[in-house]
Amino acid sequence: MPRPRSARAAVLGVLSVAVLGLVGCSGAGPDTDASEEPTSSETGLGAGASPVVFAFVCDDGRDTETYTTYSAVWEAERTACTAERLTGSEPSTQQQAAVDAAQDDATLVELASTCAVRGTAPWTAEVSSDAQAHVAAGLLQYCPGHPETDRLRDALTTYRS
Repeated sequence: MPRPRSARAAVLGVLSVAVLGLVGCSGAGPDTDASEEPTSSETGLGAGASPVVFAFVCDDGRDTETYTTYSAVWEAERTACTAERLTGSEPSTQQQAAVDAAQDDATLVELASTCAVRGTAPWTAEVSSDAQAHVAAGLLQYCPGHPETDRLRDALTTYRS
């Protein structure tokens, strides 16, 4: 049964407080870990700025669950997630490069949401338009550790050739 909106907000509030503590101690956000690297540790941000960090609220018909790392969502093989900003004031260098590669066909939130899912388009579909190619390029830049990266890279290469 999906959690009510207020319960989800409470969970995200608790996660935000926990993340702020973790970010202050480790320098890593909840949407990063050494195995996946969806955002760079080299933020390229000025003093006082921090990179955007997301949590992922997934509801694909099974239940609604909130995750704080891409690897946890990937392991759960979720197919419908929404990225919700926890902290951060500016996109990291890698995040901005991904948005630039998407050429206005996807926002940072859309890229983060799509990076979280598995077993669904665009990860499993052919690239058949310039807009899809732009989104694929943005995803490959944003989340190079995604389990289906090779499949998406092959689809993009096929479209471009």
